[in-house]
Amino acid sequence: MIVKHLVIIGLVIPEPASTAAGHRMMQLIQLFSEANYKITFMTASNNIEFSEKIEIQKIEINNESFDEKIKKLNPDIVLFDRYVTEEQFGWRVSENCPNAMKINDTEDLHFLREARRKAFVEKREVSNEDLVNDVFKREIASILRCDLSLIISEFEYQLLTEKFKINPDILFYIPFLTEKIEKNKTAFQERQHFVSIGNFLHEPNWQTVLKLKSIWKSIRKQLPEAELHIYGAYASEKVYQLHNDKEGFLVKGRADDVESLFNEYKVLLAPIPFGAGLKGKLWESMQFGLPNVTSSIGSEAMHKNLPWNGFTEDSDGKFIEKAIELYQNESVWNRANENAFEILNEVFDKKLYVNQFFETISKIYSNLENHRTENYLGKILQHHQLNSTKYMSRWIEEKNKK
Repeated sequence: MIVKHLVIIGLVIPEPASTAAGHRMMQLIQLFSEANYKITFMTASNNIEFSEKIEIQKIEINNESFDEKIKKLNPDIVLFDRYVTEEQFGWRVSENCPNAMKINDTEDLHFLREARRKAFVEKREVSNEDLVNDVFKREIASILRCDLSLIISEFEYQLLTEKFKINPDILFYIPFLTEKIEKNKTAFQERQHFVSIGNFLHEPNWQTVLKLKSIWKSIRKQLPEAELHIYGAYASEKVYQLHNDKEGFLVKGRADDVESLFNEYKVLLAPIPFGAGLKGKLWESMQFGLPNVTSSIGSEAMHKNLPWNGFTEDSDGKFIEKAIELYQNESVWNRANENAFEILNEVFDKKLYVNQFFETISKIYSNLENHRTENYLGKILQHHQLNSTKYMSRWIEEKNKK
């Protein structure tokens, strides 16, 4: 087999222990490694304490030094981590390596997340006008300029193909991937307390904790021995100010090992108010035998039509009621874990996606010119990007030299 060369241009160095996006990127790296690809990871960001220890090549934004580097690497495929990375480097890849296949890993649809954030702040439902925002124009343009875009959520795939008429030939649905699925290790009786987890650089996680703070007293009133433990990377002072021993509302900060942590608790609470993509915490809770109560945004695109591994509730009253029921009722709790097992097998099993993923890549790569001709909107946008983004970047480059 001919070893192909994949270059990944990352917005950041993956942080799988802190973010679902980091976990997603490491899964893609593993997929390509198992398929014998040579992989080079390029990024303009710096290593931080919890970054994955992978070999990286440093690059600069708005700097022609990238052109020489990418030409020398001469990749078969370039994968962009999010649309903003494609905006910055896509035109340079096209100029210097025109035969390289371009893949955009969307992570989640940022325009959808932004639309929901705006509606949440304004306390109303999301409208069509919200969706067609400034991020939408940039993100859709990026999807059209690439040969293939990876979509993590079935809901988002349908939104793109049905509402916005994006050609399915340039999209591929691939969720989080589960390899080995084990039955729950820790029994109901051996577990205690509620848990919430989420990286605090992500606004929905902060809003989730604020929601929990507002409803926790009602849960605690009926379960006076129970505590709620809040975990998450990058917790700021405002998060720690919510800590209250007397109320049993305890802010714990970063979690070192999610698996061992999730095996201690009885119920995960995730009243996520807005967001997009898939929720890493809920996927992990299924794997580690920890039923949850979440919102409809939380469970979106995560279980097809299968029964949820816990409860999905959007009203505060129902959420509180179901959190207490799941905490107290062992048979309901055990059934939730059985549901998780089924969801993991039906929705997230790695074997469901791998062969088709590489067949799709191979088909596009083998017919790249024809594939691009069919994607005529992409060709138009490519032309305009080379005449706008390119010259803006060149202007910044010259300005920086002075």
